[in-house]
Amino acid sequence: MQIISRPSRSLWRDAWHRLLRNRATIIGACVIVFFLLVAIFAPVISPHNPLQINSGKDYLPAAWEKTGPIGKGGEPGFLFGTDSLGRDVLSRTVYGSRVSMVVGFVPVVIILILGISIGLFAGYRGGRADNLLMRAADIIYAFPSLLFFIIVMTALRDTPLGQALNGLILLFVALSIVSWVGLARLVRGQVLSLKQKEFIEAARMIGSPSTRIMIKHLLPNCLGPIIVSTAFSIPSMIITEATLGYLGIGLRPATDPGALFITSWGALLLDGQVAINAQPWLLLTPAICIALIVLAFNYVGDGLRDALDPRMAGTE
Repeated sequence: MQIISRPSRSLWRDAWHRLLRNRATIIGACVIVFFLLVAIFAPVISPHNPLQINSGKDYLPAAWEKTGPIGKGGEPGFLFGTDSLGRDVLSRTVYGSRVSMVVGFVPVVIILILGISIGLFAGYRGGRADNLLMRAADIIYAFPSLLFFIIVMTALRDTPLGQALNGLILLFVALSIVSWVGLARLVRGQVLSLKQKEFIEAARMIGSPSTRIMIKHLLPNCLGPIIVSTAFSIPSMIITEATLGYLGIGLRPATDPGALFITSWGALLLDGQVAINAQPWLLLTPAICIALIVLAFNYVGDGLRDALDPRMAGTE
């Protein structure tokens, strides 16, 4: 009797295969790539300079509206209308994607470095080192994150650090200081469950140093949960930045037309809520963009969680 069997695949190839079969994940990834391209090619895509003031064109409605709330009709050159100073809403939204994308990725890289390093060290060493690091993590975790962000952004806003890149560097620091705790706890838990396994004992028996064991043996076996946690952390960073921008303590408004970061979606939300009746698209455009990018990352995170879950293996 002939037995037909599927060629064996590694765990990572099997996870990649399941990930590609998840339609929601693929759609989410396409949305993320779209916004990344928009952020990179913002000067090419935006129809106008985001800081250009068009005299007499304040609060223009969307191009398809013949009559807006204040009597003006839309113009073809301004697809989503203009703000109170006559600046193009679409162009400002396109440039706002740069801040959200950078805030979504840069702090997460810092969080990965801190969280993985502290989690690996605490879980592997144990004893007093583990107890000291986890108690410090508990203290940081107990402090309300949003309150901490508001205090840091307000207190250090006028310092050289707060003025660097219009406040973007300070935002990176504030987001990273308190957000590494969850990842450190996750990595520590994985290390505690793995460090007594046979392959770790074998590595110790042949004289492998602790650093090599942590990097070459423990870390690769923790990558699955780390990847999933990272995918869910990115939208959290984007929402936090939008919240701070809406409160008026996020990115400083740029005045230089050649600046890399002009405005953020959170700042556009602040402008839009004031003019919700005169120009609703000033609020709706960044709100829709934030919703789309957050949903996209959540779909990708769900897909990664399902693909990397060992219990899902062999179910297809």
